[in-house]
Amino acid sequence: MNIYIIALIIFVVSIMILEMFLYALRTIKNPDRSQIRKKLRKVTYNPKLDDAPQDIERKIVFSEIKILDAILRRISITDRLHRLLYQANAQYPVGFYIILSPLLGLALVMLLEFFGYAVYVSLPVGLLGALTPFFYLKRKKLKRMRKFMAQLPEGLDLLARSLKAGHAFTTGMKLAAEEFGDPLGPEFDVALDEINFGVPVPDALRKMTYRVDCPDLNFFVVAVIMQRETGGNLAEIIESIATLIRERFKFFGKVKALAAEGVLSMWVLIGLPFAIVGILTFMNPEYITLLFEETMGHIMIAGALIMMIIGYFFMRNIVKIDV
Repeated sequence: MNIYIIALIIFVVSIMILEMFLYALRTIKNPDRSQIRKKLRKVTYNPKLDDAPQDIERKIVFSEIKILDAILRRISITDRLHRLLYQANAQYPVGFYIILSPLLGLALVMLLEFFGYAVYVSLPVGLLGALTPFFYLKRKKLKRMRKFMAQLPEGLDLLARSLKAGHAFTTGMKLAAEEFGDPLGPEFDVALDEINFGVPVPDALRKMTYRVDCPDLNFFVVAVIMQRETGGNLAEIIESIATLIRERFKFFGKVKALAAEGVLSMWVLIGLPFAIVGILTFMNPEYITLLFEETMGHIMIAGALIMMIIGYFFMRNIVKIDV
């Protein structure tokens, strides 16, 4: 069994090395290629829109390996992974993480089996290792979206002042795109490029709400679309939305501060078993060694880890308050 697992790991590592080699080779041959392709991907990517040009969407590269790229195009989950990578501003394509995920899982399984752990211990740890890249991308995406939410009120204020000064809506978006850094500036720049390429303003704004997972942005987009249909003072509307988002952001900060004690308690409860194991290992190694050597100890460790993971999700839902 170990021989087959080793052969599978060698195969996956070979594909991953080939993927990284092809990616590096294309980057070296044309340093601007990745930036150009990234910008074009931002402008054209939106698989949910029915009127999106299909011939352009198919040019999105999921992997530098053509065979793997063709396989990924047939899998429905690839679009969601691609959207996650875009929102996390990840550097590598989907294929890289598709290969990295099972590689980490298999490596952890082999490592634990090498040290003599049972299958019911190594498999859950391997599964957790396989999901680690996607947890990292999810965390990176959340961090980027929070930064966008913090930048949005100031960006809308700048847009409103531009409209009051007599500039066009697109001119105000251009000023905001030039003034702010990632993520608000590039996203406004992408929407502006779409408008300049002939995409109607409502469609360009809807695409931005799909690219950016920020509920506050929906207020702005809906208000602009309704104003274009019914009329009204757009500058005052945008100012009101900016004030609303800013107050909502302040209230979210207060709620987060009030929930900080619960969050701290959650991490203390999670870290306490590991701290106890560490202290016992230092004070009485013979006592704690039985937990790692006996089969019943392995079962207890696996059960404890599973219950801790379940408890983590329960406690996180308790301390997580939507505003």
